[in-house]
Amino acid sequence: MSSQGLKEKKGFSLNGFVAFVILLLVVGYLVTEVITAQVGFATFAIFALVILSLPGFFMVQPNQAKVMTFFGSYVGTVKNNGLQWSIPFFIRKNISLRIRNFESNQMKVNDNHGNPIEIATVVVWSVDDTAEAVFEVDDYISFVNIQSESALRNMAISYPYDQHDGDEVALRSHPQEVSEALKNEIQQRLEKAGVKVHEARISHLAYAPEIANAMLQRQQAQAIIAARSKIVDGAVGMVDMALTQLSAKQIVELDEERKATMVSNLLVVLCSDQNTQPIVNAGSLY
Repeated sequence: MSSQGLKEKKGFSLNGFVAFVILLLVVGYLVTEVITAQVGFATFAIFALVILSLPGFFMVQPNQAKVMTFFGSYVGTVKNNGLQWSIPFFIRKNISLRIRNFESNQMKVNDNHGNPIEIATVVVWSVDDTAEAVFEVDDYISFVNIQSESALRNMAISYPYDQHDGDEVALRSHPQEVSEALKNEIQQRLEKAGVKVHEARISHLAYAPEIANAMLQRQQAQAIIAARSKIVDGAVGMVDMALTQLSAKQIVELDEERKATMVSNLLVVLCSDQNTQPIVNAGSLY
């Protein structure tokens, strides 16, 4: 039977304690036969079956499974915990169903804008289909590691490191969206290996050392520009409010030249990053 397209199915097994009680009853019967001197061919046959059935006992730990094969054919998976008994000729392979973590190495890749960055991820996964995990890939643990790093590299070149446009999804500014995209891409790659991805998140993200200083200055410049823009917007609103209230309350009448001078002085006071020194005019306004 080919292993291509195999899906997990329930394998045959009995409760080990029930099988053990049955085995004790059979042994008791054999002892009775020996004591009564009624040993025959049937007795020897039953005794041989008892000996052959002993290797059929096996233990299944919590969150583990036994994948069973018979002469190269997959016959099922046993997930019932505790002592179990199955046909002794079945070969049983242990496989863990527990949730595992994989942390990739820090990789140097280029983002969507061609900037070299360092990136790493943590993937939380578990085996979902034991038949696919054992028979579809050579080593499912190695397969998870390699495919996760490949998916991370492919995802990193699809997004920029920093957000430059208003609606642009970036690695640094949209961690939830990026994590979901990374999880979906890893899941697609690991689907054939019977692996379920529970979570995938970026654990390390930074510019490459050769451009880190330049990009830091760029980020600082962008922050200063954004802050100055807010200050200017607020200052213009305050100047407009001051001129409107002066005119509405008829406190002072200003011609266009004086208004321009007043606007200039107010903007200098409001937009300056240092305290201004006031100059008191003791003479007339004009």
